[in-house]
Amino acid sequence: MTNEHHSDSYLEHAHGLFGNKGGIVGWIFTLDHKRIGVMYLVCVLLAFLLAGIFAMMIRYQLLTPEGTFLTADQYNQVFTLHGAIMVFLVIIPGVPAALGNFVLPIMLGAKDVAFPKLNLFSWYLWIAGLVFFLLSLVYGGVDTGWTFYTPYSIDKTSSMGGVIPALIGAFILGFSSIFTGMNFIVTIHRLRPPGMTWFKMPLFLWGTYATAVIQVLATPVIGITLLLLIVERTMGIGIFDPAMGGDPVLYQHFFWFYSHPAVYIMILPAMGVVSELISVHSHRHIFGYKFIAYSSIAIAMFGFLVWGHHMFVSGQSPLMNAIFSLITFSVSIPSAVKVFNWLATLYKGSISLNTPMIYGLSFIFIFTIGGLTGLHLGTLATDVHLHDSYFVVAHFHYVMMGSALIGFIGGIHHWWPKMSGKMYSEFWGRIAAVMVFIGFNMTFFTQFMLGSQGMPRRYAQYATMPELQVYHVWSTIGSTIMALGFVITAIYLIQSMFSGKKAPSNPWGGRSLEWQCTSPPPWNNFSEQPTVGDCYDYSVLEWDEAEQGYHWKEDAERP
Repeated sequence: MTNEHHSDSYLEHAHGLFGNKGGIVGWIFTLDHKRIGVMYLVCVLLAFLLAGIFAMMIRYQLLTPEGTFLTADQYNQVFTLHGAIMVFLVIIPGVPAALGNFVLPIMLGAKDVAFPKLNLFSWYLWIAGLVFFLLSLVYGGVDTGWTFYTPYSIDKTSSMGGVIPALIGAFILGFSSIFTGMNFIVTIHRLRPPGMTWFKMPLFLWGTYATAVIQVLATPVIGITLLLLIVERTMGIGIFDPAMGGDPVLYQHFFWFYSHPAVYIMILPAMGVVSELISVHSHRHIFGYKFIAYSSIAIAMFGFLVWGHHMFVSGQSPLMNAIFSLITFSVSIPSAVKVFNWLATLYKGSISLNTPMIYGLSFIFIFTIGGLTGLHLGTLATDVHLHDSYFVVAHFHYVMMGSALIGFIGGIHHWWPKMSGKMYSEFWGRIAAVMVFIGFNMTFFTQFMLGSQGMPRRYAQYATMPELQVYHVWSTIGSTIMALGFVITAIYLIQSMFSGKKAPSNPWGGRSLEWQCTSPPPWNNFSEQPTVGDCYDYSVLEWDEAEQGYHWKEDAERP
């Protein structure tokens, strides 16, 4: 299936995408990893839209000190659903399930993932998890916060009736995450082509592999914890409730033992994306390949050892606080290795300042601020002051939303021509990327100031601190700019599918295997065995003016 065979009609193009049968049935029962990746992408972006609406409601509620339009109970429900949907339905599955499903097998030169049926089942589990989250709204909502902290989540008098459906939804989503991780681990181990050793894999695969290990090892902990919470709430068995002899701090240990590694489930694949963006769009060999690869594994390992830094004020012993603080600082080492290697890759590179590269550079800037502000929260003396303040909110969003989500959006733009077979508007792409960058920093940098001046998080109003309103106004203006940037992004990406130019096989000059097949790929990914070599050696490629894309130099020696 070549670009010449593509129809100009979008409907025909969509029905025949990847060489599979068209129609709704053909999609929802497909075993093709590319279609499953596209379905994940559409669903995750719709969940992002829903969570974004809740986020804007939060910002406009806090526009005035007395609160604009939500009651305290409504506000609690809105920020709970915003957090839960963003974490469990958007950021955790975003890069691995959507981009990973589409790109990973093609990067390996494989026809599909190791377990195609399990792959489809994981998407159905994601849909089931979403349904249960929506059911929680029908049953009265959830007001516990996205962490479902006890005793809020077990007190039937104060918590709303939607807690159990939300817990079941998160439990089901855990299985979706585990199955995806298992699939990727086996696929990378067993389906690499001849000649692709571990240190010839693209760094996106290293990030995805490290993420998959965390998914398989850490997710069962949160699954069992949520199950215990459901049992306690329905049967009245004392596990976490102090009124029945339980221990609420035990819940915090269980929750953060998963949820801090979950931070790296969100950030590691985005780091893998950024490694591809920085190298491909600066047309320069990645600097320190092995260091970046090993740092992904190191971050995954450290992620299991630092959960206690979320609990410095929970009453755990001073010795444990000091140990967790020390290990927390150690996480910064492999993270800094990645940042310095990305910057070294950019040095003397032939940088194309296109939309994917703008998102890549935005990631480096935002992630650096997120990491540096994490030092304040890892230090015992300052964490006690900043704990449960807007400083934590700002730090969390710089790492999770500003880094993980920016990497996700950058990856969508990087692989969009490969996924859709169409090119988007570079002009509007750059404008939207700059708007997202400016809006994000306006929204959350001001929240560092709010937190340092004593604004607590999760408050529906701040009538006793009216002097803080100026920061909230700036934050709300920034969130509006960022939201408009995302709206523009949605418009030009959708428009590209109907009237965008046909994408060449290799529009950016990428060297990894996915750029050796047509755009979009045929159903079996490759019509002939792709050439495996150094996936960051761009000297073998040259620009083809006629095709508006890159191809192999005639005199370049193929491995």
